[in-house]
Amino acid sequence: MIPQELKQDRYWKSLLYIFSQNKTLIRYITSHIDFDELSINASGLIKISAPWSPSEKFMLKLALHLYNERHKVNLSDMDRLDPINKKIAFKAIQMRFA
Repeated sequence: MIPQELKQDRYWKSLLYIFSQNKTLIRYITSHIDFDELSINASGLIKISAPWSPSEKFMLKLALHLYNERHKVNLSDMDRLDPINKKIAFKAIQMRFA
């Protein structure tokens, strides 16, 4: 279960929005996000994403970047997204920076 305070935090909120709305990422919420320790296994997620499509990798990179800017993302790669994932990406960006 996601703690209520994380749903209000702009860093967590944008990451959790992408994870909860993306059909690939949603499968990894409980296995790679520790809500007790408030940590994300970013290296594990990056490792398992190796065989994913470019759009799935972009969504992961964007989620991690919105959570913590040390994870870099190239916004030009957003061109690879389908309309649904573009909408998710734009909303997450707005959640983080609004």
